[in-house]
Amino acid sequence: ILMNKAQFIAALAPHFNDSKREAAHAVDIVFDTITRTMARGEDVMINDFGKFKKVDRKARMGRNPFTGETIKIKASKKARFLPAKALKEVVAGDRKLAPAPKPEPKVVAKPVAKKAAPKKAAKKAAPKKAAKKKVAKKAAPKKAAKKVVRKKK
Repeated sequence: ILMNKAQFIAALAPHFNDSKREAAHAVDIVFDTITRTMARGEDVMINDFGKFKKVDRKARMGRNPFTGETIKIKASKKARFLPAKALKEVVAGDRKLAPAPKPEPKVVAKPVAKKAAPKKAAKKAAPKKAAKKKVAKKAAPKKAAKKVVRKKK
């Protein structure tokens, strides 16, 4: 079973007054912050969740599985997630997960009675001027290309 980003946002929406837009914005900000921090070479540690880390991989020799030829694999940088001990214990079932916080109830504003604005004397609207229409110019018909006949010597 897999939870994708849309399902993740839908699960968070009740904590944002059922606003998927606000939940999506919050998720995007978190992901963007983690990505930008790791791009600078810094690690991101979230207590009781885990650590996002940038790992440098050295150049090494590898083998093409189809041809058996040895090839050189370039050095690269990879993103790595190391789960925290608390997360590992919850996933393994060794530790109970605390109950999820209940979303705050929606606050519905009471309608306020508006006072009627004093009536003003109605003014006659000025007659609208007709918009000028632009006439599109027709393209001149293309002339047929003349045949060039070469004289034989």
